[in-house]
Amino acid sequence: MLHRIDKTTVRNALQQAYECTRETNSGKNADYIPYLAKVPSELFGISACLPDGEVITVGDTDCAFGIESVSKVPTALLVMEQYGPQKVMNRIGADATGLPFNSIIAILLEKDHPSTPLVNAGAISACSMVKPVGDAEGKWKAIVDFIEGLAGSEVTLIDELYRSESATNFNNRSITWLLRNYNRIYDDPEMSLDLYTRQCSLGITARQLSILGATIAFGGRNPVTRKQIFRTELTPKIVSLMATVGFYEHTGDWLYTTGLPAKSGVGGGIVGVIPGVMGIASFAPPLDASGNSVKAQLALKFVMDRLNLNIFNPDRCITAVPESVA
Repeated sequence: MLHRIDKTTVRNALQQAYECTRETNSGKNADYIPYLAKVPSELFGISACLPDGEVITVGDTDCAFGIESVSKVPTALLVMEQYGPQKVMNRIGADATGLPFNSIIAILLEKDHPSTPLVNAGAISACSMVKPVGDAEGKWKAIVDFIEGLAGSEVTLIDELYRSESATNFNNRSITWLLRNYNRIYDDPEMSLDLYTRQCSLGITARQLSILGATIAFGGRNPVTRKQIFRTELTPKIVSLMATVGFYEHTGDWLYTTGLPAKSGVGGGIVGVIPGVMGIASFAPPLDASGNSVKAQLALKFVMDRLNLNIFNPDRCITAVPESVA
């Protein structure tokens, strides 16, 4: 049986999560990308977007940070919208690798497809699929426009992060050309790698991420702008990907513990999707050994437990929705 929760309860849960986890000092910023190493490690925020478009925030939720691997979610959605989910399944796949996000071994083990668009190999392949094919700037505009549609507001390239990533993306270059060797890149390889690097270098806030998550949670309709961004039937597809590979080799542990389909990025952001209920996000730069924000994980787990939102729980809660929005 589903139980409804009100906005005050959600607001209190976010505040309590913030207070209980703000002093956590474990983990460290990603240092293999010089820009990320310099981001103030004390930054921390939590945001939730509800069905009527109200966004509840606490902490540093308007601070733009590198979206990094969270960008794989909108790009995967974009190519599903452009080609249909079956073609994305055929060209890329939907299987968790059980290996690190930048694994080359995973490509060698599965020569027929890159496994999933939520690891580096599959995300680069997805960038190569984005229409218009052969048009770098057209592709870039399509990616940015789509992310802005999901988030409900403008996102901007962090040029220093882009330069920093471009100068250090040796592993991704290897991945790109290995994909090309197996005919799993569908446009110019260098263009596809650059698009992937650029999309990872976009600046986004925790507030925007929660709206992005809510747009997915409510079937492609942005609850803030009221615009339909993608076809409703794609929500189960992208949520299933987030549930199976959003935290890479530790996704099973995360889902078992929280029941929250989510996607992390080495910039310190995590976006979670509770279908039909809310989008939720948290941001804190220090990461664990797998590249997931330590503090953001703790905060989101606290909220999920406090509000009883585990998607696998038959007695979970749902948000109370005003009649005009229901």
